[in-house]
Amino acid sequence: MKVLTAAQMREADRLTTERYGIPGIKLMENAGTAIADFLREKFTDIKNRKILVLCGKGNNGGDGMVVARRLKDFGSAPVVYLFANPGSVEGDAAANLKRWQQGLRELHLVTSDAEWESARVALDEADLIVDALLGTGLRGPVEGLLGAVIQDLNEARGKRRGQVVVVAVDMPSGLASDTQDFGGPVVSADFTVTLTAPKVGQLVLPHSSCCGVLLIKDIGTPPELLESDPHLKIHWIETGEFRGLPLVRDAGANKGTYGHALIVAGSLGKSGAAILAARGTLRSGAGLVTVATPQDVLATVAAGMPEMMTAPLASTEAGTASLRNLDYGKFVEILRGKSVLAIGPGLSMQSETQEFIRLVVAQTELPIILDADGLNAFDGVADTLNERHAPAMVLTPHPGEMARLLGITVNEVQARRLEVALEAAGRWRAHVILKGFHTILATPTGCAYINTTGNPGMATGGTGDVLTGILAGLTAQFGVEDWTRVLSFGIYLHGLAGDIAASRVGEAPLIASDLIDAIPEAYARVLTGYR
Repeated sequence: MKVLTAAQMREADRLTTERYGIPGIKLMENAGTAIADFLREKFTDIKNRKILVLCGKGNNGGDGMVVARRLKDFGSAPVVYLFANPGSVEGDAAANLKRWQQGLRELHLVTSDAEWESARVALDEADLIVDALLGTGLRGPVEGLLGAVIQDLNEARGKRRGQVVVVAVDMPSGLASDTQDFGGPVVSADFTVTLTAPKVGQLVLPHSSCCGVLLIKDIGTPPELLESDPHLKIHWIETGEFRGLPLVRDAGANKGTYGHALIVAGSLGKSGAAILAARGTLRSGAGLVTVATPQDVLATVAAGMPEMMTAPLASTEAGTASLRNLDYGKFVEILRGKSVLAIGPGLSMQSETQEFIRLVVAQTELPIILDADGLNAFDGVADTLNERHAPAMVLTPHPGEMARLLGITVNEVQARRLEVALEAAGRWRAHVILKGFHTILATPTGCAYINTTGNPGMATGGTGDVLTGILAGLTAQFGVEDWTRVLSFGIYLHGLAGDIAASRVGEAPLIASDLIDAIPEAYARVLTGYR
């Protein structure tokens, strides 16, 4: 699904009206109705809820007026606050304000701090608050009266957590639609019902978590209007992105049909990384998996999963992979017959091993998945990645690894996640997966795919190794002809498995093995939607 900036959203609305004859007033009606329908479906006791609708003077407030009117039609009794003089409300929003008032429905006006001081008790009386203060037209940090309202709303929600639900219309007020973070207060919502398509700021800004659960509602813009626009290069990863993959297996297939992944991983003290990566590879559907690991830990790794095969690597005195593995074509023989090379998990920072990694990456012609210590091997020499022979490569750094590769700080990476990922993908002519909250897949062609599955429980050792395995398993099966789609599927599947695991064991107790155990259910859920 395409992701839009504020300007692109305005253009989509304009073209919807010009090309398809759907006027703005109808789009606003559709928006408010869609949100009201969501509230009725989500809260079966909607008629008994104490509902507060907070409206600004722009189109977001107009949407809120429609929500209130439709809730009234459903038998609810929403209380509406307008934070503007009615005369300052214009266009379609003014028309819906008039419709609300003509229905002899009560409207509370708040235009000053003093008026809000006496009115703010409404926050403590409501159990469902609809935020329709500010939308995609935000130009800077929210200050003054609306800034105070947002801060008070967040404080009330914090004090009454579990007793009050906040639903944002299109955007949590105060959150920018684009990549520039304005600072200032942002409404912390439990749900954000956004219209037509996700907005960039909802996915990549530091405050994007304020969206809570993000839902997308169609308001009449034809999907082909967005999907056919080559200028829209940012995508939200959802199951529709995977429909080109043959996820349903052929009845006549055999293990050779689904590829043979090679995982180069592990060292003395880090054998678990190799096991986790291999388990992730097998659970994601690879036909065959071989783990090449130092002889010193081979027995431990081999015992980790009977379905995997192993290949011994000559060891350094530290129990890590030695450069001697490249002598006399030894490693070339290990590569023979494989479909994909995943290299890095648990290989260590030992200098000889790091040189081994660099030479393998430079010389192999298989698709490469580079992770963990594989990335660390290019610290300070990242531009040599362009000297590789491999036709396709994906790097999977977390923010710290990305910072070291680019020679910048972690704060700089986190402040510009989307831009940094895209710049890195272009610089290294590779796919780049920048891990973290809302993982980003950037392509060498300048497209980005943002994933919102996953949870904080996955911030534990080994989950990155599992992702490497999943990506290797899917690449072994589907190849690299449609690799962006394959990698998107892997990221989504990894996060979804993490969500399922967290629902079983909780976030804090979650470990990487729990995530692997949840892959079959995650795959089944995707397959159900796919069919």
